[in-house]
Amino acid sequence: MPERFNWSRLLAIVIKEFIQLSRDRLTFAMMIGIPLIQLTLFGFAINGDPKHLPTVVVAHEQSSFSRTIVSAMSNSGYFHLLASDTTEAQANAMLQRGEVQFVLTIPADFSRRLLRGERPAVLLEADATDPAATGNAIAAMRQISQSGLTRDLTGPLSSLQPGPAPFELRLQPRYNPEGITQYNIVPGLMGVILTMTMIMMTALGITREVERGTMENLLATPVRPLEVMIGKIAPYIAIGYVQVLVILLAAKFIFSVPFVGSLGLLLACVMLFITANLTVGITISSVARNQTQAMQMTFFFFLPSILLSGFMFPFRGMPGWAQVIGEILPLTHFLRLIRGVMLKGNVAAELWPNVWPLLLFILVVMALGLKRFRRTLD
Repeated sequence: MPERFNWSRLLAIVIKEFIQLSRDRLTFAMMIGIPLIQLTLFGFAINGDPKHLPTVVVAHEQSSFSRTIVSAMSNSGYFHLLASDTTEAQANAMLQRGEVQFVLTIPADFSRRLLRGERPAVLLEADATDPAATGNAIAAMRQISQSGLTRDLTGPLSSLQPGPAPFELRLQPRYNPEGITQYNIVPGLMGVILTMTMIMMTALGITREVERGTMENLLATPVRPLEVMIGKIAPYIAIGYVQVLVILLAAKFIFSVPFVGSLGLLLACVMLFITANLTVGITISSVARNQTQAMQMTFFFFLPSILLSGFMFPFRGMPGWAQVIGEILPLTHFLRLIRGVMLKGNVAAELWPNVWPLLLFILVVMALGLKRFRRTLD
């Protein structure tokens, strides 16, 4: 006959689990830390309505009307004017490098044609690689074209107010003129998938060897910690490139994502990014005591990466402190690199502002991981 349910035995098991949980401080910290991170990021950092987007003005004339338009853009809150004396070549280069989101061009005969009632055209060029980052700002600019010159068109000029807008706003979304979401998401998925798989496979693979005791066999050999680290990284680099190949083929033949840049340059950027993620995985494996902890720490790194990198939400829509954290993460810079190569056709000089942070990240994290790994071997 089965024994009856015993509350004292149940209480003993519960107490035992609490004691064991208190000894596993890393797991307990993750249980508290991950919800706090989610609350902070979703509550304060995530913003689907980005404002203060960097903008430059190419003004071929300086008049009261042009100054009114520029002032109205600044007052809308959606545009942050960096300069109003930029040349067309400079503005185009800044848009190509991703330094600005918009370029406004005011023609030389704007005031004369405006006073004649000819509705002169004003050109607004937008970096549309991320359509979600520009939609509301473009809507605000359309409103400015309708009512931005109301105060200037008074008295004898009041006849220009009724009917259509006094000037025409010509919008030129560049690099993704149709605003197709897949053009932004599919290249970004390459970075997200590599981040998740490279860190997780490396962290779990090395931690598994430590748990099974096979890592102790390395202590009997003259292998140095750096050699062990590079030897562990090398196979996963090949796996990463297989994933990249699959994503590129899907991007071309399934989603029809354009590829206007250099494939060799793209693969070089992928190498940097894979190396950065593998160094993170090795560092995690040198801290984690078991595979569960390694999985928890991987997720602890992956969550901020996917939320603060600009993959899911516009990067420039986040507050300053969140952007600072995002600039540290490798995925942030890789997204700019991959979209720059595929959608903009960027060359090496235009990619360098996002290459050197990856190199710095690799050096710093590899140094930390090597130091921890040496202690593990000792």
